[in-house]
Amino acid sequence: MGLIDGRVAVVTGSGRGIGRAAVLTFVREGAACVINDVDSGPAEETLAMVGEIGGRAVVCCGSVADPTFTDELMACAAENFGGLDILVNNAGITRDKVIHKMSDADWDFVIDVSLRGTFNCIRSSSPYIREASKKEVAERGDVDYHRKIVNFFSTAAIRGNPGQANYTAAKMGVVGLTRTIAQEWGRFRVNVNAVGPGFTDTRLTKPRDEMEAAGCEEIGIPSKFRDAMIERCPFGRPAEPQDIANVILFFSSPLSDYVTGQEINVSGGYQIP
Repeated sequence: MGLIDGRVAVVTGSGRGIGRAAVLTFVREGAACVINDVDSGPAEETLAMVGEIGGRAVVCCGSVADPTFTDELMACAAENFGGLDILVNNAGITRDKVIHKMSDADWDFVIDVSLRGTFNCIRSSSPYIREASKKEVAERGDVDYHRKIVNFFSTAAIRGNPGQANYTAAKMGVVGLTRTIAQEWGRFRVNVNAVGPGFTDTRLTKPRDEMEAAGCEEIGIPSKFRDAMIERCPFGRPAEPQDIANVILFFSSPLSDYVTGQEINVSGGYQIP
């Protein structure tokens, strides 16, 4: 039996990277998953990987910045698997520029996906997570099991990061949202916590020149900054997506039933000035 056997999870931004690692970890531990991404190709790749290990999952593509879609996303979990127990708000994006060169569009896009998207998903999950728990408390005096929400902040937001005013503002906003919903929904035994990845080897942190060569000009990090960040980590390497997925699993499992309103920095000891 897995740690989350029989649970149903929605994982946003799970076509690649950390989100994909979380989905594969969840199905290995017994959960059924809704795979979400704005791009159908990577989402379908994740679905194929789930099939290869005998797991259960479906794909629901769309942007978490759209509240109508997030309603559909949560309904997808209920319609396919009978409910929703775990929400992982992993979807995020970067559009890096120093603030005097940052456009309104750059600001709005990152805030809409990373902060508003988290808000949209939590609100849309309420009929399935909060209301199901509330009903159990009303009928039996307690819940059958704790339901879970896992959000994402970032070590970049803690220390500040030149060129990321939009991203760091969004991620610190998620911290406040996490702590508030933990208090609002705690009486219904809904745990709400946040994971803060350090420098993690994903598409967003590849060398900028490598991503530009692949036709992705808006993402990636200049090599000299990337190398400097790796040097600051005592382990001498970036995190792998699985390193982050392991902590997501902890927050999503009964192991964390008495932990809520907390943030874990998953950075391999990266020193924050």
